[in-house]
Amino acid sequence: MVRFGIIGTNWITERFLDAASQVDDFQLTAVFSRTEERAQEFASKYNAPYTFTNITEMAESDELDAVYIASPNSLHKEYAVQLMNGKKHVLCEKPMASNVKEVEEMITAAQSNHVLLMEALKTSFLPNFKVIQKNLHRIGKVRRYVANYCQYSSRYDGYKEGKILNAFKPEFSNGSIMDIGVYGLYPMVVLFGEPKEVKANGMMLDSGVDGEGTVLATYEDMEGIVMHSKITNSQLPSEIQGEEGSLLLDPIHKPDRILFRDHKGTEEDLSVPQNQNSMYDEIYEFIQLINHKQTESAINSFQNSKIVAQIMEEARKQIGITFPADKK
Repeated sequence: MVRFGIIGTNWITERFLDAASQVDDFQLTAVFSRTEERAQEFASKYNAPYTFTNITEMAESDELDAVYIASPNSLHKEYAVQLMNGKKHVLCEKPMASNVKEVEEMITAAQSNHVLLMEALKTSFLPNFKVIQKNLHRIGKVRRYVANYCQYSSRYDGYKEGKILNAFKPEFSNGSIMDIGVYGLYPMVVLFGEPKEVKANGMMLDSGVDGEGTVLATYEDMEGIVMHSKITNSQLPSEIQGEEGSLLLDPIHKPDRILFRDHKGTEEDLSVPQNQNSMYDEIYEFIQLINHKQTESAINSFQNSKIVAQIMEEARKQIGITFPADKK
């Protein structure tokens, strides 16, 4: 049984716990929140016996083995490093950290403490993502990867009324590419590796983060296009185009539908059943790695997380986005 602590008491943590309840060897032991009242409230709801408001005390506790971090992006590195120095395994929500330097610090802490660190980017663990990998050869030489994920943020209404919530504050290392674009970038890197060149543009909001944007990644013989937004919606699917056919992915962040088409007019639905909660497979993988004493995922590897962080940092640089975390 792996005894888990959680950091964050929002909707994504509730989704995590719903998925985790379906995984053998998961046990919720502790809840961390900035206030004791909120920690107690959440712990009571999910029958967790311990609460923390101090990260050092949580890191030093003997009552947990692993921690799921769903705090604001800007706090990922600080919390993760302290927890790993306390010999805790860490499953960290995407994006892994604010920038490449922080990702590297997290990897170093994991390696020096011989604990597992994994970025919780769920897409690459889903059964239908394995379907993509298995059938990629059928479309011939890949020439273009197009990822489209645009999701209007409910917090943008408040932003337009003059209330800048956390989702649009640079001090929390947020913005469209960090919160949404990562879902298009990570699968690209898992499938095709590191691009040779990255070009990016986006629309800056007055708060200092991007509202939407596009990343063009150039490879040796193909290109990757990632469109992302927190201020518009899109119903367009994503697609991998090859010289002999294409694979349609819908939606990119949790592909429920995989459609193969070739140039002869053949169309085949390759989709397989997936857990209704798309976080299930990443949690299962994380616990399996712990049980097998592995300290790195071969899928969401350190290298993949680092490459994605490099792409996002370069994209932010070209758009003109600087986080307070970048100046430390």
